[in-house]
Amino acid sequence: MSRAPERQSGAKQRLRKIEGRHNALVKQLRQAFTRAERTESGDCAIEGVRIMEEAIRSGLRLSAVFFRESAQNVAEKLLPQIGSHVETLLVPDKLFDSAVPSESPQGVAALVRLREFALDDVLERLQVGPAVVVVGLQDPGNLGTILRSAEAFGSAGVVLGEGTVSPFNSKVIRASAGSLFRLPVVLAVSAGGWEDASWKLRAQGLRLIATSSHKGTPLDQARLDGPSAVFIGSEGSGLPRNLIGQLDELVVIPHTPQVESLNAGVAGSIVLYEAARQRRK
Repeated sequence: MSRAPERQSGAKQRLRKIEGRHNALVKQLRQAFTRAERTESGDCAIEGVRIMEEAIRSGLRLSAVFFRESAQNVAEKLLPQIGSHVETLLVPDKLFDSAVPSESPQGVAALVRLREFALDDVLERLQVGPAVVVVGLQDPGNLGTILRSAEAFGSAGVVLGEGTVSPFNSKVIRASAGSLFRLPVVLAVSAGGWEDASWKLRAQGLRLIATSSHKGTPLDQARLDGPSAVFIGSEGSGLPRNLIGQLDELVVIPHTPQVESLNAGVAGSIVLYEAARQRRK
């Protein structure tokens, strides 16, 4: 009976209480969430117990961890997993809620340093599975699903083309369930621009394949076991016409005619599963 108060006392002693909304770290957290981009020091913002545990399990560097004042039970659970060198802050409920985007915050958020990858890192992993190229996809849930499936079914990595939602969007991070922390994800802009990234994929001898909702090779007849790049566009407009002309093959996923099309997250996941199935043969 006497141990619980001791643990609570230890947690309280470690947490530094923040009162004002003008605290520099709270400002960084709010801006990182609002802008869906890295801070000047290279951190991105995450929130939620499960995502925090995935970040810790993935060995990410934590810059600062923020606990909601009324969620000290969450602090009790997570503090033993957080290195003593990491700054841990106790934030009033109202201030915490103003900084995080979730409508029902779980009481913990953090600034973390994601690993940075280049296109060459993806190309060096082609033995793992196909590269995935996402172009113009705006739905964060769909992108998060694709990232999760890319890790689950084996992918060399994911290249994000122009017009695609930021991978640092909080909904993308949540839907990826931690896969963003481990999978090589490259912005085409950082790879020298989209045209340069596309040329490098082609120069590696990859077969460039795209999903299609209406026409193409039936998925079970497509050859997906060799080095390839799978292109996924947005649900509404699909892939740009000029890009489709550069591809080797369109793949269609058979479905009932009552359903017009599958969303990008589902379609991409099915293609990645089929590629994994063919590699195991």
